[in-house]
Amino acid sequence: MKFAKLLVVFMSAALLVSCTSDEKMKQQITKILKDDPKVLTEAIEKHPAEFIEALQKAAKNAQEEMGKKREEDDKKKLEESFDKPLVAEIRSDESIRGPKNAQLTLVEYSDFECPFCSRGYETVVALLKKYDGNIRFIYKHLPLSFHEQAMISAKYYEAIRMQDEKKAFAFHDEVFKNQRKLKNGVAFLDATAKQVGADMAKLKKDLNSEAVTKRIEADMKEAGSFGMQGTPGFLLNGVPVRGAYPPEFFVNIVEELQKRGKVKI
Repeated sequence: MKFAKLLVVFMSAALLVSCTSDEKMKQQITKILKDDPKVLTEAIEKHPAEFIEALQKAAKNAQEEMGKKREEDDKKKLEESFDKPLVAEIRSDESIRGPKNAQLTLVEYSDFECPFCSRGYETVVALLKKYDGNIRFIYKHLPLSFHEQAMISAKYYEAIRMQDEKKAFAFHDEVFKNQRKLKNGVAFLDATAKQVGADMAKLKKDLNSEAVTKRIEADMKEAGSFGMQGTPGFLLNGVPVRGAYPPEFFVNIVEELQKRGKVKI
C-alpha cells in the first residue's frame, strides 16, 4: 500500500516540529493527506508495529533536535545575562548571610517543601563554604500552590526573621535538613521554631500579618518578573539559574565573571 509514503509523512512531521522544515516536504504532506485522508488509519490498522516503530524514531529525532535548540537558546540567554544581569531588590532590612559588601551575591527563590529546593539548599551550603568571605546569600520566597506546607513555612520563616535573622537562618536550615517532616505540618514547624529559640507568642501574632504577607507576595512577584515559574531559581550576580544545578555549575559562572572582569576573588 502506501506505507512507505506514510513513513515519509511522519518522519517529515517530526522534522517540522523540531524547526527543520522544508517547504517542498510540507507541500507533499499536505497533498497526501488531502488526496487520501484515510491513509493514516489504513496504515495503522495494517502495519501497527511498523507504524509505532517509525513514530518512536521520529519522536526521538524530534526530541533531539528540540533539545539542541533549547540548549542553543539557553547558551544565548546565559551569554546575554553576563552583560545585562537581572537586578533583584535588596531591601534595607534584608537578611543577608555573609559579608554585606561581598563581591558575589546569590539570591534564591525557593519553596520549603520542594524536593529540588533541598538540593538547592545543599548547593547554597557548598557555595557559602567555597567562597567564604566573598559571597552573600539572600533567601526569597516562591511557594508553589500545589505544595500544601510551602506557604505556611514561608510565613514561619518571615515571622521568625522579624524577631532575629540568625534564628530565621537556623529555621531555614532545619526545615531543609528535615524536609520530610513537613508532612506533619504546624506541629513540625512549631517544634522547629521552638528549637531555634523563637518567641512563639510573637510568632503566632505575626504569622498572618500584613508585613509577612506582603513580603512573600513581593518575592513571588519579583520571581515571576524574572521568568521563574518553578523552584529553585537563583540569581548569581544577576545571572539566572533556573533549577537545582550542582555547585560546579555556579562555579563555572563565577569563573566566567572573573574572566570578564566582573569580579575579583
